[in-house]
Amino acid sequence: MGNLLKKVRTPFRYTFSNATLILILVNVAVFFASSSLRLNDSALALSVQGFLGYKMFWQPVTYMFVHAGLSHLLGNMLGLLFFGLQVEKAVGSKEFLLMYFLVGILSGLFSLGLYYCLGIVQISGGMPPYAFAMQLVGASGAVYGILFAYAVIFPKARVFVWFVLPVPAPLLVVIYTVIEFFSQFSGSNVAHYAHLAGFAFAFLYFLLRMGVNPVKVWKDAYR
Repeated sequence: MGNLLKKVRTPFRYTFSNATLILILVNVAVFFASSSLRLNDSALALSVQGFLGYKMFWQPVTYMFVHAGLSHLLGNMLGLLFFGLQVEKAVGSKEFLLMYFLVGILSGLFSLGLYYCLGIVQISGGMPPYAFAMQLVGASGAVYGILFAYAVIFPKARVFVWFVLPVPAPLLVVIYTVIEFFSQFSGSNVAHYAHLAGFAFAFLYFLLRMGVNPVKVWKDAYR
């Protein structure tokens, strides 16, 4: 177990290659290419039917590059720009990309599991299993993970909400966690759990990969 953990925590050689900006450009290109060509994004979005039914095993990666609308894209890309660049500069491009994709993929798979379980419940209850056809799109899970990373790496940083109200980064994570948790009960969709999963998997990433306890970092920063 000790040797495995040592291998998991082997650091990359530091490099910086503006991976954040490349991710943003790819997301924007996919969105406008899809919109202009009026493409159906079902093959790229993550769904139970696509992933399990049609064996589209690329979906846990591609769903992060598909967005439901311009505001969805803009919100995610602004978050990635503001927080991603700082995190990438701090840990290096390789570590940043591993964190981004691992958290995003695991958040997607977690949501896929929820869709599947919800569909099974609907079948047993005699209802049409619409959850099997529900699609997850967007980089939100990964971006929430990067926001979490920003709050751990820069625990005393303040984020200006609406460009006016300064909020400590760790407190912002707590606020978003509460908002997303209670928003799930509004009956909108399962995607709120994908956001929470982004925080959860980022927390585990720091524990297992970085050997850092985020809670301890925040406690030490605000003693």
